[in-house]
Amino acid sequence: MLILRSVALFAVAALFEIGGAWLVWQGVREHRGGLWIGAGVMALGAYGFIATLQPDANFGRILAAYGGVFVAGSLAWGMVADGYRPDRWDVTGALICLAGMAVIMYAPRGN
Repeated sequence: MLILRSVALFAVAALFEIGGAWLVWQGVREHRGGLWIGAGVMALGAYGFIATLQPDANFGRILAAYGGVFVAGSLAWGMVADGYRPDRWDVTGALICLAGMAVIMYAPRGN
């Protein structure tokens, strides 16, 4: 049950961080304005709190593992929001990152 909770928290964190960065990008690079930027900044701020809900108490481990989720999530966001088509190397890299996340977070430990 803890692994399921952790995976769900990573997914929510990705939604807020990637979504927030995308909103800022849209506000600045696509000239959509301050409301988009403000919404993005709020989402990014909310992301900062989500990691604190992870069951593991090690900040470094959580953020290192989240990096893998961020990589895969960013590619998925680009596909949905911007019509980006990842190539086989994008997909391979994302799978490697997710495997790394799983090892960092969920490998059995003797502590």
